[in-house]
Amino acid sequence: MSKQPNASSPNQINMIGEGTLFEGTLTAKSDVRISGRVVGKLNIKGKIIVSQEGTIEGEIKAVNLDVGGHIQGEIDVSERVILKSSARVEGNIRAGRLVVEEGAVFNGKCQMGARTVDSESILSKAPKDKPIEAPKTRAISQAS
Repeated sequence: MSKQPNASSPNQINMIGEGTLFEGTLTAKSDVRISGRVVGKLNIKGKIIVSQEGTIEGEIKAVNLDVGGHIQGEIDVSERVILKSSARVEGNIRAGRLVVEEGAVFNGKCQMGARTVDSESILSKAPKDKPIEAPKTRAISQAS
């Protein structure tokens, strides 16, 4: 069977090579390897691999992210972020899991774990003149 040129392959890796500058929005259904420089937004349905030479300035949305290079911007990853020992990240990270190797540099805030409720949307919908109340909980005591 011949392969159709427009059919996407699940093992396909899109590459931005060293010495290449990409400006704009990059959208892909498969993995992306960056050895050059990207300025803009990345919306990737797979894994982003940023090599030691790679640089990203902008907003990242992906399933997984492996960083060996430099990222400056917001990161939103549904599964796992790995910061290799050569990684430098300046910006906030939202991820299911975060792995940081010794030597990696991370300056920003991190929010991890499953996201069942978006706290930002709750805060934006709350009335400005009333404080937000935490849900009422019931204390359970155990008898010894």
